[in-house]
Amino acid sequence: MEDNFEILNIHMKLGRTLKIKGTIGNEADKIQINLGQRADKLNLHFNPRFTESTIVCNSKDGGWGEEQRTHLHCFGPGSEVKFKITYETDQFTVKLPDGDKLTFPNRLGSLPLEYLQIKGQFRVFSLKFD
Repeated sequence: MEDNFEILNIHMKLGRTLKIKGTIGNEADKIQINLGQRADKLNLHFNPRFTESTIVCNSKDGGWGEEQRTHLHCFGPGSEVKFKITYETDQFTVKLPDGDKLTFPNRLGSLPLEYLQIKGQFRVFSLKFD
């Protein structure tokens, strides 16, 4: 069963970090963490795809941008994870559960982010904005 967790009006400003802790379902083939202005305008689409051993990052503004793909090696279905996503002027930095980091360009500008969505078999334990 896929979950869909949404929060509106989060007002995440530049320089802030979102910490997400949770468990990935045993049968999950992918999860998504989306941050942006609304569901159809995403500054960051973070999409680990376990069946492909790949993390896909993208942005969406009327349509999808060019995908950035990174090899996935440090977490998967059934694991407890913590992600730290930092919103910077020119990029997002995502700290992965093993401490590795990936970056993705901030293509849509530096407005406060108002929308958070988490999709897939992912049970959220805690969210924190620093």
